[in-house]
This record gives sequence, structure tokens and C-alpha cells, in this order.
Amino acid sequence: MGDTEPLASDKVAVQAFQLTVNYDKTPVLWDISLAVPEGVLLGIVGPNGAGKSTLIKTMLGLIKPISGSVEFLAQPLRKVRNRVAYVPQRETVDWDFPITVLDLVMMGRYGSLGFCRWPGKKERHLAYHYLEKVGMERYADRQISQLSGGQQQRVFLARALVQEADIYFMDEPFVGVDLMTEKVLIELLGELRSQGKTIFVVHHDLNTVEAYFDWVALLNVRLIACGPTSQVFHSSNLESTYGKSHSLLDEAVKLAQNKSSGMI
Repeated sequence: MGDTEPLASDKVAVQAFQLTVNYDKTPVLWDISLAVPEGVLLGIVGPNGAGKSTLIKTMLGLIKPISGSVEFLAQPLRKVRNRVAYVPQRETVDWDFPITVLDLVMMGRYGSLGFCRWPGKKERHLAYHYLEKVGMERYADRQISQLSGGQQQRVFLARALVQEADIYFMDEPFVGVDLMTEKVLIELLGELRSQGKTIFVVHHDLNTVEAYFDWVALLNVRLIACGPTSQVFHSSNLESTYGKSHSLLDEAVKLAQNKSSGMI
């Protein structure tokens, strides 16, 4: 399990046990075990094809592993599903679907309403509240097809926030957004963390890992390391993750060297 530190079981938000996933008999995740405590903002980092998105989809039950299991707050997902929220990649959604921003956000409440119940005034109020949190309240009646990429991502986050979950999974939320939207998103994620929420974020920008995340998981089919960023985000683990010849490794090593020399 790399450099993962042992944790007291009563503080663990999410725990994975020996997850292995194959595509066409080729392993894309191999024997992944990790334990992530409550109240951390964790970045999942690794090269293209490392299995980052596959990992969170497997943990959420969207992909069936050939072995292994996952617990959320010491329970199987089916018992705590309403306490877990997921923000997929924007490209997986049909943004031409005829639905307003407000209706899309209210969809996040369906899981807590139960079977055959429709959103009411309370759900509408919550949707407006979280649209305001992401700076999108004035777009509530706009069709989602009329939004920019950054606006789409903000609305996606509002749909997750309206679930008022304890654990959030986000698949590359910063891809294709403007700098202002990225700033808004990371501030909101930090606010969630301060509330004791646990957030998993698939991330690709090594330059921002230390600034954004207090925990990091380094992944390349196998889990290289998982733990506090200050302890596991270093050149040795990055070399194991990206390989000596990878261009991102050079960038990461420079970051580590500059940090140790006091330049950043």
C-alpha cells in the first residue's frame, strides 16, 4: 500500500481492499488497498492510463472489479449511498438535453427524496442556495446547452453540493475551465473539507497538487503511495509513478527541488 499510514478504523471515511480491475484481460487496477480518513481533500494523481477515473468508478460501484471490496464509513455503499456524491467528467453528459440549470441541480436531491417523490419548495430553495454558492444563480432558468465549459462545471458542482453528502468524488473537475472557475471550485472544496467532508479529486496538474490537496494518492495501475501530501509527494514516489523517462517526472522533480531549496 505504498506509504499509506495506518488509521484508526473509527476515523476512516473510505477504505478499499485489494481492488483489481481488468479490461479485456488487461489489468487497469491491480491490488489497490487504501484507507482515507474523514475530513481530507485528496488528489488522485498519475499518468494517462493509470486508472485514476477507473478507481473512483470502481469504488462507486459503476465498474465491477474482479476482486476486492470498498467500505464507506465502515458500511457497504448500498447502506450509505445518500451520503456519497459523484461529479463525473463533463464530457460524459449530453449538454444538449433540454433541461434548465435549476432542474439539473434539483436532480441531485432525487436520491434523498425516495421512490415516487418529486422535488418541492425545500428542494427548489436548496438548489438556488447552492447555485448561489457557485455563482450561477442568475442562470437558473437557462438551458444547460447555453452554458460555457466553466459554467457547466460550476453547475455540476452545485448538483453535487445539493446532495449535502459526507463524501464526494470528482473526476477532473478543473479540466477545461477558466482560472476564475478553478479558483471558485477549489475554495468550495476547501470549505467542504473544513466542514469535515471527505473529497476525492482526479487531478492531472502536478504544479497545483501541494497547494490544493492535503492528501494525495499516486497511482499507476498499482497504488504507489497514499497519505498526507507533505509525506508522499516527493521525487522517489513520483519516479515510481511516472517513470524516469516521463516528461512530467522532470517537472515534478524540479518542483520538489525548488521546494526543498526554498524557492517555492
